Amino acid sequence: MKKIVRILAWGILLGLIACRPAPDTAGTVPDAPLPDTVTFSADIAPVVYANCTPCHRPGSAGPFSLITYEDLARRARTIARVTRDRYMPPWPADPGYRHFVGERILTEREIALFQAWAAQGALPGDLAHAPPPPVYPEGSQLGKPDLVLRMPGQFPLPGDNRDRFFFMKIPYEIAQDTFIRAIEFVPGNTKAVHHMNANLIGYEPGAKQDVFAGDWYVNRDQVLPQVAYPRMGLPNDDGSYPELTPMVCNYLPGVTPALYPEGIGGFRMKRKGAFLLNDIHYGPLPQDTFDQSYLNIFFAPAPPVRPTRDRMLGTIGISPVSPPLVIPPDTVMTCRTRWTVDEDISVLTLNPHMHLLGKSFKAWALPPGGDTIPLIRIPEWDFRWQYFYTLEYMLPLRKGTVIEVEGVFDNTADNPHNPNDPPRLVSDKSGSMRTTDEMLQFILTCVPYRPGDESIRLGPASGSE
Repeated sequence: MKKIVRILAWGILLGLIACRPAPDTAGTVPDAPLPDTVTFSADIAPVVYANCTPCHRPGSAGPFSLITYEDLARRARTIARVTRDRYMPPWPADPGYRHFVGERILTEREIALFQAWAAQGALPGDLAHAPPPPVYPEGSQLGKPDLVLRMPGQFPLPGDNRDRFFFMKIPYEIAQDTFIRAIEFVPGNTKAVHHMNANLIGYEPGAKQDVFAGDWYVNRDQVLPQVAYPRMGLPNDDGSYPELTPMVCNYLPGVTPALYPEGIGGFRMKRKGAFLLNDIHYGPLPQDTFDQSYLNIFFAPAPPVRPTRDRMLGTIGISPVSPPLVIPPDTVMTCRTRWTVDEDISVLTLNPHMHLLGKSFKAWALPPGGDTIPLIRIPEWDFRWQYFYTLEYMLPLRKGTVIEVEGVFDNTADNPHNPNDPPRLVSDKSGSMRTTDEMLQFILTCVPYRPGDESIRLGPASGSE
């Protein structure tokens, strides 16, 4: 049976390769009166440390730090403007439709605090009594990893404004077989890495002498996987293919990896193996640079009780896009995809995906004989912030439930993100992942349903209630 699963996993992998919203708070009033004098130490620091510093700190996604009074004071007017416009902090999903773990959405009072603070001259207050800045583990959003695996070398990136797609491997050898609870991909160059999908290869004892042999990267645009994988030294020494666990880690801009309650999700990690970055995409760059990304591995004390699985709807997924994703120039077009749930499942995480022509995204579920279940709505699609949205509680969906997805695409000159001037015909090109092509995808991470799942709370340091 394991051999059949192994063949299917590699076969699917070979076959598939082709290639800000504003919550409606108008007219509301602050939930408490503002102080006469707004200061960093008493009023601003607590809001910033909870909503801004997680990204605006060294080694994270933000382009500058927002930690000290000086960091904030020099940008007080800018912060007032971007928070007033709800441009920052970025949280694309509409909280009026559904809530998720880790939302960073400012209240009307918090926005008013930033306005008053800037208008009053960004006063420091008593810095000796300011709350201490949060302490983060270096190089991770989840905590201190048990193992860090880096790309074998620095990957050169020419500054010629071209998209690049590569196969890469990050080989490893550890003391013994173990189990993984979570995997975190950390881009070495946040301006360059657009997305990444990783699979886990595990070698049986004696099947592979040297996991480090072979090329560690191959250009996907130039070499088919049937040629690339042997060149990278991925097969066993006898030429057969090892066990492969697909889609163990994914990355998109702004993503924080999900850490589910213990026992839910996770993978077996063989003593010898490699992470196959089956698709790593570097966006166009104007200057020469390099990348050396890495994986943080968090071990589990035991095998997962409930392994997760992904269901991908839409482009190169299990449900067709209708009408076909072919968007004429000077057109605003709505495309849909739908899928009927084939077994009772419990959904943990949702991931909508479109490219630069995306205008809005919405997904909902229609259970047999029941009321509509809101899944996610993104009124103003922003290509730069594509989260994996983890639900507050597991969401059971019965077999026969129909999941509906609707994406609106704007291929006009009014779209400031349109990569073509003047606009020209854009399509999905059978699953092309280039930013200048398009996609409509909706990925659900789920487990088979068990009674009581609706009471299991998700998120860091959470568990069954």
